[in-house]
Parts: sequence; C-alpha cells; structure tokens
Amino acid sequence: MRKIAVLPVVLTAALSFACNAENRNRTNESTVGTTGDAVSAGDRDFVEDLAIAGMAEVELGKMAIERAANAEVKQFADMMVKDHSKAGDELKQVAMKHSIPLPAALDSTHEELKTKLANLKGAEFDREYMSAMVDGHEDVVDRLQTRASEDRFGDNKGQVKPESSDNPVEADLNQWAAAVLPTVRHHLDEAKRISDSFGKTITRR
Repeated sequence: MRKIAVLPVVLTAALSFACNAENRNRTNESTVGTTGDAVSAGDRDFVEDLAIAGMAEVELGKMAIERAANAEVKQFADMMVKDHSKAGDELKQVAMKHSIPLPAALDSTHEELKTKLANLKGAEFDREYMSAMVDGHEDVVDRLQTRASEDRFGDNKGQVKPESSDNPVEADLNQWAAAVLPTVRHHLDEAKRISDSFGKTITRR
C-alpha cells in the first residue's frame, strides 16, 4: 500500500519538473510582439530589470521624502520620484509597442530593502537610503551601458549614443537607454556626493 501511495507523488513531481523545464526553454526563445518584431529573452529581461529598478527608486523616494531628516536627502528623493517616473513611463511606451510584459510589483530584493528602510528613521535612515542609492544607481548605469556608448572624457564628454541594432525592438530599447543614461549618471554622482558627506555608511548591500 505504501508503494502505491508514493507513485502519484512521483508522477506529479516528474510532470512538474517537465513543465518547469518547458517554461525555462520558452523563456530563452524569442517571441513576436504586436509590431511583428522579434523580442528576445535578453530584451524582456532588460525591460523587467529596469522597470523594477525604476519602480523601486520611485517608491523609496516617496518614503525618503517623508522619513528623511536631511534636507539634501529629501531633495534627492524628490528628484528620484520625478525623474524615474518619467523614465518609467517612457520605458512602458516601448514595452507596450512591442508587447513586452511589465512587472506588476517589486522583486524580493527591493522589497527587503524597502522593509529595511521602513524600520529606520532620522540620520540612520538618511545614511542607509543614500548608500542604497549609490549601489542601485551603479547597477543601473552598468545595465544601461550595455546598450549605449558614453563619452566620459575629451571634447565629446557627456555625449551618449545608442548601440546600433538591426532589430527594431533592441534599437528602441537602446535608444531609451541612451536617453536616460545621462540622468542616471547624474543621480549616481549626486548620491555619492551626499553619501560621502555623511562619512562612512553603516552597511552596504
């Protein structure tokens, strides 16, 4: 009797594994958006990651406007809400154009950060928030630079160009990346400046 009872469980596990494997294979395949252009797994991942990062900046910015003790931190947070809301709306337009799904909520990493900051206040909140802003914007700059070329020095300093692509989906995403990179770079520079003004941060992610 015990062997018979185990059999359905084994079959269920096998079917579940097969379905998950099939889903993973689908994830690596290209899909076709409403415009008829191929949407790669890399393009979908880029949209998801950057959309989540943008949502996090807006939500954490709103929290900082209410909880921060330092006036510069409040001003920075206000800039986060305005700039990332705008960038998020522009990314949404590209995603909708090519039928790329957008995340409905933050991922677990950003939810944990949000919970952590919600339990802090005053100067401690300011230090940890600005430390998170440095880390987060470094990550976003790195992702954007995979799709846009940025001149950091010389006569063309500050000039940003999207990476060329024959794929219309990739080209649109690269164009978006090039448009927002200077703003995110400015955010990173400001986050570092304000964070450094507090001295060494308590912790880093």
